[in-house]
Amino acid sequence: MKTGRGLLAALAIVLACQWIGAQSLSYSSGQNVSPAFEGWEENPDGTFSMLFGYMNRNWEEEIDVPVGADNTISPGEPDQGQPTHFLPRRNRFVFKVRVPKDFGTKELVWTLATKGKTEKAYATLRLDSKVDDVVKASETGALGAGTSSPEVRANKPPTVKIEGDSKRTARVGQPITVVALVTDDGIPKRRAGGGVIGSQSGAAGASSRGADAAGRGGRGAADPNAPPRPLFSPPSRVTVGKVTGLHLSWFVYRGPGKVTIDPPQVKPWEDTRTGANSPWAPLWTPPPVPEDGKYPAQVTFDEPGTYVLRALADDGALFANQELTVTVTR
Repeated sequence: MKTGRGLLAALAIVLACQWIGAQSLSYSSGQNVSPAFEGWEENPDGTFSMLFGYMNRNWEEEIDVPVGADNTISPGEPDQGQPTHFLPRRNRFVFKVRVPKDFGTKELVWTLATKGKTEKAYATLRLDSKVDDVVKASETGALGAGTSSPEVRANKPPTVKIEGDSKRTARVGQPITVVALVTDDGIPKRRAGGGVIGSQSGAAGASSRGADAAGRGGRGAADPNAPPRPLFSPPSRVTVGKVTGLHLSWFVYRGPGKVTIDPPQVKPWEDTRTGANSPWAPLWTPPPVPEDGKYPAQVTFDEPGTYVLRALADDGALFANQELTVTVTR
């Protein structure tokens, strides 16, 4: 009987290890994109805005889904400002859809079909889904979950304005110059904090691991030489950590072909890998802020079509964006 119990225990450990391994799988390409409802905010006129983002489960592949049956919002017109070009990994608070004062208990649904899978995000005015600027800063990684400070509460999002016309023309292979003018209040101050808190990805994670271990009596508590017990210890809190400091990113929001932007831009998506040009990456530091507040870039299109470029100004906690439509011909 003891032998039988021992075999069962060993089998349970093996299965647990396999489950943990399956949960940690990551992919460069071939996976789908899942839409996400981030919450809602109330507008000064009494209407509401539903906030959406998405999770592209790939680390490298960017996916295009034109507005239509595979990328639609209902009720209402299928096109309500959602992206058609999906950057890798997690992208939060990407766009908003305004709904009327009397929206009540209705649902707004974003349907997205990619890689043979159809997923939906359901937006409602549930009270526990209401967000404000502090919630946004927390969700994107500038704050620890459930924390706040006078500095953060005083923060205002940057402002961004694209110079020139909001609609431009270009030819395939011929670069155009785009310029965004950004102003900010200087809050929050620049500080490190990229990576995944509670993981092996960065300094922020390292400090929280020690605190977590001491609190739960694991490795790093009274006996620093005790071996780790990953299968029997509570999991660490895993949230993104983000470096604060003003920066701007140009990227493709809609468009059918490859686009080259020079200089290479700070990634607007949560790339937590060490060395990535991303505010969520360990060791990343914000680039210097131009004295005139202007962020120019050269943009080259490989295919004809209609493109929407987005200029995203981000102080590490709050953000603002403006869009430029470019019609590209041969």
